[in-house]
Amino acid sequence: MNYATIKKFDIANGPGVRVSLFVSGCRHKCKNCFNSEAWDFSYGEQFTDDTLNELLDAVSKDYIEGFSLLGGEPFEPENQDGVLNVLKAIKQKFPQKTVWCYTGFLYDTQLLAGKVGNADTVKEILQNIDVLVDGKFVEELKSLDLLFRGSSNQRIIDVKKSLAENETIWLEGTWQRRMGSGNIYE
Repeated sequence: MNYATIKKFDIANGPGVRVSLFVSGCRHKCKNCFNSEAWDFSYGEQFTDDTLNELLDAVSKDYIEGFSLLGGEPFEPENQDGVLNVLKAIKQKFPQKTVWCYTGFLYDTQLLAGKVGNADTVKEILQNIDVLVDGKFVEELKSLDLLFRGSSNQRIIDVKKSLAENETIWLEGTWQRRMGSGNIYE
């Protein structure tokens, strides 16, 4: 797996200060994607044990609330094994920190339905994620009033509750704030 960048002080991709990993490779190719250079699976650098150690060190800081995983596309079949290893390491070492993941795939009709890569690996990845922002970025639905997502079709899903209750449950929490005329779910 290649990665485009690691941001050690990210405040845009989940609540609080986070460490974010942007993996390389994406077939969605959304119009006006903010990270189109990462569509190429060979873009950036190879993710190694040293990279994982750097990531774990960055997440270990007391002021880091959690870890965010973006792309490219974390759920592309080529990235699934590498992503799972990263998430397992983070959850094992920092179970109290939240993991957010951004994907262009839909949680219920694609990821859970086994339509993306290895269904068992996808399920295990989801079990190591707290919050999933799903759906492709749609330029025509873009709004700067949205919190933690780029277009209004994207959902912010509480993965733990969704898996436990076998239905898609949108995230609710004290970090929510009203933006414009509505909340983050509009």
